Amino acid sequence: MNELLMPATALITGVLIGAVFFGGLWWTVGKGVTSKRPALWFIGSLLLRFSITITGFYFVAGNNWKRLLLCLLGFVIARFIVGRFTRPAKKPPFRTLEVDHETQPG
Repeated sequence: MNELLMPATALITGVLIGAVFFGGLWWTVGKGVTSKRPALWFIGSLLLRFSITITGFYFVAGNNWKRLLLCLLGFVIARFIVGRFTRPAKKPPFRTLEVDHETQPG
């Protein structure tokens, strides 16, 4: 049971770490764009997100490169999940009216 539990835990933890990282990035961009001091938001967020990510990878991996790889895979999966949830709503495509100049009067 432990042989299946540890890889699954590493993968799920990687997804959670990735969700914090990329969700935090999305939140930071939203706050930083409207802030009077955007550099403070971006640098502070970068340091916090990197600290959480590196610490999480360190504790999940231990001395096992396979768990580190699974955690990284979960991190990449989270990138696509967060990207999917934070995508702006689709606008209807811009439509142009085609005019046939040969049939137009004068």
